[in-house]
Amino acid sequence: MSTPNEPARPAASAGSAAASLTNAVIATPAVHDGDEPGEAEVPRSRKAKARAKAKERAQERAREREQSGIGPTGRPLREIPDPPKLERHGPAKVLAMCNQKGGVGKTTSTINLGAALAECDRRVLLVDFDPQGALSVGLGIQPHELDQTVYNVIMERSVSIVDVLRKTRVPGVDLLPSNIDLSAAEVQLVAEVGREHTLLRVLRPVINDYDYVLVDCQPSLGLLTVNALTAADGVIIPLECEFFSLRGVALLIDTIEKVQERLNPKLDITGILATMFDPRTLHSKEVMARVVEAFGDIVFDTVINRTVRFPETTVAGEPITTWAPKSAGALAYRALAREVIAR
Repeated sequence: MSTPNEPARPAASAGSAAASLTNAVIATPAVHDGDEPGEAEVPRSRKAKARAKAKERAQERAREREQSGIGPTGRPLREIPDPPKLERHGPAKVLAMCNQKGGVGKTTSTINLGAALAECDRRVLLVDFDPQGALSVGLGIQPHELDQTVYNVIMERSVSIVDVLRKTRVPGVDLLPSNIDLSAAEVQLVAEVGREHTLLRVLRPVINDYDYVLVDCQPSLGLLTVNALTAADGVIIPLECEFFSLRGVALLIDTIEKVQERLNPKLDITGILATMFDPRTLHSKEVMARVVEAFGDIVFDTVINRTVRFPETTVAGEPITTWAPKSAGALAYRALAREVIAR
């Protein structure tokens, strides 16, 4: 029986588990359970009825799982204790949100997990370590209007991290912003001594001021991502419930193991977060089953479903926990925060 503080690990290594996913075969029947009918198959007058029935079936299955104690991962839900009260803040646990595949929910998860952790009375620093600056935009900050970003802290010794930190609209959450300037850092750092430890050096002065530092990595396995992994205590891997996402996990796990061996022995996989899950489709369910089979208890019980609420929050420039606090997405990220604290 695993405990929340020390989640059980699968018998096989993460690397071998990920490698097995590369050869995974996902069933593709002609009609998926719960799929919405195609436009050519069903007249418009019947589409709404079919969609309503599919939604009703999904809700019924969710109620059945809840009553049986089985979560969306197909496993019994583990009991997660209430987050303990803190007597003081710090030192922070650094977590890298990492996946070289784009569009899997890294930035969305960084913002909303950070906000949910803050609701648990944790002080959180969000680090935008992607030149696209999506994390900054998602918090209502326009990257092109910034005079100083994480790039200046990395490349200019005269600039301190406290000079660049910005408060966000979320109490207890601060931001180290980024913009396109950061793309130059990957080239300029090549000639630097100890280039892989640059982010760790940047974070060191404020590590005792926070309880969690969440680093939003760029969708690649370049030098910036290696910097994030070198500075991190753990990695959260957002994984879209889609077949092509599985095939990239092996390369990511291989990179994590190399960093662990050569640069950061304390680095570990905190958890794998299933995102963009659609409980109506057989494909999402089978991808979920493959991931749980390969990684076991490393996979979080919390699953992030597809919802139109997340694009809305990006436009609003705030997390879903404040934009739609009673939505399923907000409840999911609050549950994820409890799991992260327990681990």
